[in-house]
Amino acid sequence: MTVLQRFLHLVTFDTHSNEESGTCPSTPEQLELGQDLVRQMQEIGIQDAHLDAYGYVYGTVPGNQPSAPTIGLIAHMDVSSDAPSKNCKPKLIPHYDGKEIILNPTVPVVLSPEEFPALKNHIGKTLVVTDGLTLLGADDKAGIAEILSAAQFLLNTDLPHGTVRIAFTPDEEIGRGTDHFNLDYFKADYAYTVDGGALGELEYENFNAASATVTIQGRNIHPGSAKGKMRNAILLAADYNALLPTHEIPFCTDGYEGFYHLHQISGTVEQATLQYLIRDHDLAMFQSRKERLLSAAEYLNACHGSGTVSVEITDSYYNMKEKILPHMEIITAVQEAMEQLGISPKIIPIRGGTDGARLSYAGLPCPNLCTGGENYHGRFEYIPVEDMEQTVELLKKIVMNAASQKQAGTPL
Repeated sequence: MTVLQRFLHLVTFDTHSNEESGTCPSTPEQLELGQDLVRQMQEIGIQDAHLDAYGYVYGTVPGNQPSAPTIGLIAHMDVSSDAPSKNCKPKLIPHYDGKEIILNPTVPVVLSPEEFPALKNHIGKTLVVTDGLTLLGADDKAGIAEILSAAQFLLNTDLPHGTVRIAFTPDEEIGRGTDHFNLDYFKADYAYTVDGGALGELEYENFNAASATVTIQGRNIHPGSAKGKMRNAILLAADYNALLPTHEIPFCTDGYEGFYHLHQISGTVEQATLQYLIRDHDLAMFQSRKERLLSAAEYLNACHGSGTVSVEITDSYYNMKEKILPHMEIITAVQEAMEQLGISPKIIPIRGGTDGARLSYAGLPCPNLCTGGENYHGRFEYIPVEDMEQTVELLKKIVMNAASQKQAGTPL
């Protein structure tokens, strides 16, 4: 089975995760995919493939070089709920010509290089796109397909390679992808999440992340007699948001710039709630952003009375850079493998997070590798087939290089 065939099969599973659920995995569809992955893994010869009680899939590709490091390869099974994911109907665009792609003529939905200039990088390639009604799910089913394809090769080669540990996790998109990850069982020396974007991307820096719930208590009085009495929680919510920096939002930031993201608001005159995501690569700036949220509440409480505004902040994950810097040889190894394959390495900061961030803090150094996909979390998502194939070659090269270098006595 080719990586494309695997990928097209995987995207038929609607594996959205559900933040409101208290189970793990958060949706039963992820269990269905997990069971299917165990079947696929067993078919290619991964004898210990299994699904655990929390919906995590594990398996091992035995090495033929006992002295080589054990490398982990990790991808997640769930897809984002930012766009519909049910009844995904991928389409192939052979020999892309650099022009607009009509994803859906009825709605209509058009994938345009004017809006997405990166399309021009893929002229001549075969693109997998959506029908304009759902996301594609390359985040991260492309990563799963690529890992399985690399594993199948390693299982059937006599070329030197070490042991590879595989894990497919649930609920990464809602920040729970490592809640029940069994590190004692996994036992890798280091690992890579295969969960990045365009071919060549290599990431070992991610946001420090937190979520904040701001609750505003109002006082409802009949509007005809409300003068001096009514306290409109909806208007106070607008005042609260106005106290935050106008241009420090996702629309206005990139690179290493952090932001406040108001992603949900609801309310009545009596009570309003705002939900924020706080992100920054710099730890000091991250702390400052959280303090800014608290200071805004203090100001409005001073104006309107104690208890009017309350803020609850929960840290989600931290920048893995601190944990990767002592192990930069695993970054250098990827750069070398890319260069050997004619891939230009692009070390960029992740404007988000991965399972690898939390795993790195748990003691497993785990940077992030590309999958080839672009425009994640929406109906304009696409992935070039050739870039998936190159990613498979990259995974193989990383594993085999590690064994060869160990054999030669050079550090990884």
